Amino acid sequence: MDAPYVFVAEDEIIIGHDLCQTMKEAGCEVEGPLPDVSSAMLAYQKRKPDVAILDIHLGDDNVLPLAEKLIAENVQVIFHSGLYKPEDIAERFPGATFLQKPVPPSKMLDTVKAKLESA
Repeated sequence: MDAPYVFVAEDEIIIGHDLCQTMKEAGCEVEGPLPDVSSAMLAYQKRKPDVAILDIHLGDDNVLPLAEKLIAENVQVIFHSGLYKPEDIAERFPGATFLQKPVPPSKMLDTVKAKLESA
């Protein structure tokens, strides 16, 4: 089986690099950190990920329109935010996976694994 392809959209550089490193150490192929919506959209257009870890607020924009596209293409999405709460996205994305920052690496890995298994 090929390594799962994960992309990480995160504008906080240290968090983004930590997430990417955690995923790489777990055997995933990683794209990121993608610091803004346009780079995340470009990465998606080049290659569809198996899982997308999305900080909701990237710079002056948010990833919600991108998340809709990813979900429509059956990409497993994990919302990862310090500014938003699960109820902020629940109406638009019922049943969405949401992790409140900060997230321990083991919890993120468990969540990614669960998303891959449910795909």
